[in-house]
Amino acid sequence: MNSNLIRSLALVGAVAVLPATTAALAQVEVDTYRELDEFVSVLNRIRSEYVDQVDDRTLIRGAIDGMLNSLDPHSSYLDARGFTNMMSTTDGNYGGLGLTVTMEDGAVKVIAATRGTPADQAGIKAGDFITHVDGQLFFGGTLDEAVDKMRGQPGTSVRLRVVRPGRDQPMELNITRAIIDIPAVRSEVKDRVGIITVTTFNRNTTEMARRAIAEMERNPQGAPLGYVIDLRSNPGGLLDQAISLSDLFLERGEVVSQRGRARTDIERYYAEPGDATGGKPIVVLVDAGSASASEIVAAALQDHRRGLVMGERTFGKGSVQTLVPLGSGQTAIRLTTARYYTPSGRSVQEGGIQPDIMVPQLSDPDYRSRTRVRESDLRRHLVNEGAIQDDVIQDDGRPDPRFAMTAEQLRERGITDFQLHYALETIARLGRTQQATGTTTTPSRR
Repeated sequence: MNSNLIRSLALVGAVAVLPATTAALAQVEVDTYRELDEFVSVLNRIRSEYVDQVDDRTLIRGAIDGMLNSLDPHSSYLDARGFTNMMSTTDGNYGGLGLTVTMEDGAVKVIAATRGTPADQAGIKAGDFITHVDGQLFFGGTLDEAVDKMRGQPGTSVRLRVVRPGRDQPMELNITRAIIDIPAVRSEVKDRVGIITVTTFNRNTTEMARRAIAEMERNPQGAPLGYVIDLRSNPGGLLDQAISLSDLFLERGEVVSQRGRARTDIERYYAEPGDATGGKPIVVLVDAGSASASEIVAAALQDHRRGLVMGERTFGKGSVQTLVPLGSGQTAIRLTTARYYTPSGRSVQEGGIQPDIMVPQLSDPDYRSRTRVRESDLRRHLVNEGAIQDDVIQDDGRPDPRFAMTAEQLRERGITDFQLHYALETIARLGRTQQATGTTTTPSRR
């Protein structure tokens, strides 16, 4: 009797909820249609009464832009021009300066200058503001307009006025545009340490890294003692390349997971057996310009205790964007569809990756005064509810004696890249110790 009563109550409860849920959904639909009616009213009023005639395409484009821009800094509408630019950047070949920029309060702010590009060689740094292009003030425009002004035919020049916080006077730079066909991966052996510099994550990144490792392992003068994976100023790129590059150095385990809106919308990606280096020591170099795919690689190797992460705290972009083609396929939206999580379940959104060993770039004379741009500085960035507050982290405030030298003193010793120098010394020590204990294995062939 009691059990029948409980079942009856449960059934009644379930039935009673349905009308309330239906009514709530109906109210949402009513509210949505009311907002759409208001939008159409505004559209019609602009079409009929605005001081100048505006075509419908411009108005609709503006509405779509506003809708996506209200979400987060990485969701946007791509017209035919923007879609072409996006695809050429992903393919790793385009004409321009080699800058990753964002808009902040109407001004162009540099997130990173890709190493080896004209912008990098001219000395542009993360945190710089570009205020003038060819003598004209650029303020209040769109990001696409800013990119268009700086891109152009290779061999032509562009004049930029760059304001760097901490400097009294702006810098006037005349930069020659070039084909930005920087290899996704560069490699060299220095002091018996293999250096793998990853500048971007395009379609060729993992295969180029695999070949570079194989070549260095076959070096007739001896295989490297270990490897430095340099991800500094790497703004990211393709997710699958971040996963496959991490897999080169991992024998097993989760590389990354991405989680969408629903609790059940989870995808996990795992490493396959085989370490291309045979388990040799690894240092991953990162800085404030290391973002997205770079952070996935650094976090995967850090969480699996496969490598030491060294340098500065990373950018903190822990979201995944999906490119959704529209209509004829010549336009698209770039929509944030998921957050990604490291193998240990942490999100790098806002907070970035904290290095195992903090190493400042002492060879940069502006290091101490230059501002760093990170995800948390961007408007409407996604909030990481599990982030650690800065005031929780203890700091005794005392200077580290290892990092007391100035840029001038380092130059006198022939050190132009202090972070890389520190990483090379670390790998050399770890590699010699590993060789002495005989723990190195033969690299697998995959």
